[in-house]
Amino acid sequence: MPERGRTTRDPDVPRTRIPGAAVTEESVIAASAPPVPPPVARRSVGLLVTLILGGLTAVPPLSMDMYLPALPDVTDALHASAATVQLTLTACLAGMALGQLVVGPMSDKWGRRRPLITGLVVYILATAVCAIAPTIELLIAFRLLQGLAGAAGIVIARAVVRDLYDGVDMARFFSTLMLISGVAPIIAPLIGGQVLRITDWRGVFYILTVIGIGLTAVVWRLLPETLPPAERHDGGTVEALRTMRGLLADRVFTGYMLTGGFAFAALFAYISASPFVVQEIYGASPQTYSILFGVNSVGLVIVGQINGKILVGRVSLDKVLAVGLAIITVASAALLLMSVGAFGEVGLVPIAVGLFVLMSAMSLCMPNTNALALMRTRHSAGSASALLGTSSFLVGAVATPLVGVAGEHTAVPMAVVQLACSLVAVGCFMALCRPWRKQPDAMAGERAGSKGAGN
Repeated sequence: MPERGRTTRDPDVPRTRIPGAAVTEESVIAASAPPVPPPVARRSVGLLVTLILGGLTAVPPLSMDMYLPALPDVTDALHASAATVQLTLTACLAGMALGQLVVGPMSDKWGRRRPLITGLVVYILATAVCAIAPTIELLIAFRLLQGLAGAAGIVIARAVVRDLYDGVDMARFFSTLMLISGVAPIIAPLIGGQVLRITDWRGVFYILTVIGIGLTAVVWRLLPETLPPAERHDGGTVEALRTMRGLLADRVFTGYMLTGGFAFAALFAYISASPFVVQEIYGASPQTYSILFGVNSVGLVIVGQINGKILVGRVSLDKVLAVGLAIITVASAALLLMSVGAFGEVGLVPIAVGLFVLMSAMSLCMPNTNALALMRTRHSAGSASALLGTSSFLVGAVATPLVGVAGEHTAVPMAVVQLACSLVAVGCFMALCRPWRKQPDAMAGERAGSKGAGN
């Protein structure tokens, strides 16, 4: 009996692809999945892959969230403004965005392991330099390099999921990854807050260096190659660009890519601005901020499991995504009204509730946008994953400085950016994805995934 989420294929049946051509759900249904190991070995490898991919997807929240409670301290230690210090977040985000454009096609050409291990080694070196950076300029530069290298874990984790799963099961697996990687946002600011009790912000980067070393060792020893040599691309940069152009020519793929990107930007506006909003405006300590951030991450994990265990397979992915976008938009609007004083003087609790709802609803958006977009491409999963990640991190990098344009004593810019990004995400979903006009073959692809899950 095939494992959930996989299909078997006749090895004598070749799979062909026209370079640069947009991929439709019809081609996804017709295409066959990669060969799988025997059932017993498959279960063992599946568990290892799940845990390792969870660790790789935890790299971004670890790199960002452990550092968040220290942002006010960095402004004092390096004699920089809040807006300048927030550029350290922007640089890391921009690096993760641009790095994925390079690593994604590389993983389609050379396999998943080699680019991943190389990226992790560079990540370790860049993080170690961040720990000893004497100036804000040097810190920004090496945060950029840290992001470029850390991109390998993000893009290759998604590509490996596409190698192993299809259809609705891919959405379920992304939700499972959110359970594993969701632990990182819970514990990262708590660790960062405790580190600040015994040392300064540099200690955060020392810990990240150790984490990078451990993750690299685990990947080296335990992560199998999931892209067989026969399915790799021999072309260079020109073919990679042609493949990406073909993906972007697919209106629906581009719609899901932009929807996920702007939803992520609303989330990152919260991530970059909340240390100042919670600590500087409402007077909370770094430890209190860390606890609030951890509570929000718990909401992210719980809703992610509701999405993967209950909703996916029973409710259309597009409908779940639409509900998530609606909740994010309403939460952003409520935060803006509270920030401008429409409800009078509000304390920390109402703001924290609004942020909790916004962050939790991201689990209805991010896994499903990734799955819906990747359903449209079986070949070139690395390039498709790179485009998804790059759009998210680039939009997030642009949104980050905007939340600090009015200084660190008002939450209005954060709320404005969140609402604007939410509305744009809704617009992209409605205008480009057009879920109410989904073709029959797309629905058949989704049903095929559900049927495979039930075997």
